[in-house]
Amino acid sequence: MALSIRFITDYVCPYCVAAKKPLLEAIEEIKATSHEEIEILWHPMELTEEPAPRIDTYHDEERKQRWAKTLVPICKELGIEMKLPPHVIPRPYTRLAWEGFYFAKEHGAGDAYSNRLYEAYFMDELDIGDPNVLISLAKELGLDTHQFEQALVNGIYTATVKENVRHAKETLKVTSVPTIYIGEQKIDGAIYSKEEFKKLILKALEENKEEVLEDIHGMCCGIDGCH
Repeated sequence: MALSIRFITDYVCPYCVAAKKPLLEAIEEIKATSHEEIEILWHPMELTEEPAPRIDTYHDEERKQRWAKTLVPICKELGIEMKLPPHVIPRPYTRLAWEGFYFAKEHGAGDAYSNRLYEAYFMDELDIGDPNVLISLAKELGLDTHQFEQALVNGIYTATVKENVRHAKETLKVTSVPTIYIGEQKIDGAIYSKEEFKKLILKALEENKEEVLEDIHGMCCGIDGCH
């Protein structure tokens, strides 16, 4: 049984970038050595939903100082180069970017798309709320730009994004990103090392196996049929 890791995130969250790198490295190392099936599920939670006013993070001195103390040292240790904050004023809405993700996912490029979106905003300082920017990024990834553009224009994935954001906020009660579910275990807004993530993933894989064994042990035949 494949282990699902749900990564609840937004493309304009720098803490998500810092959490994503060691998580993906941990997944790849485990898959390479054990051939376990592990899938990462990108789950949107927009930090600013329309029509709420967008914020200016570039001129937010308090935010800059907080990131300098908390994020910058971690990013240096992880080898991540990010503009903190990026020179994109105001911080973009991300609904369209997430609609683009679902198009990319449907065409087998969901992981590549998500990774590129983080880079585009935090490293290239691109406005990922601009449809033209998203179309250009889709072209980079080899996606059909005409179909991609039509998907955005026609709002093919609008309901999907809104429903998943609603699910994160109202059903899962997520209040901050990143929030990560490794199997059933919920991890709130923490940046773990690769080794710490590996321990959590291996534990979840073991629990998965135990659940399968319980299901098998519980199977039997009775006078009224098999159970």
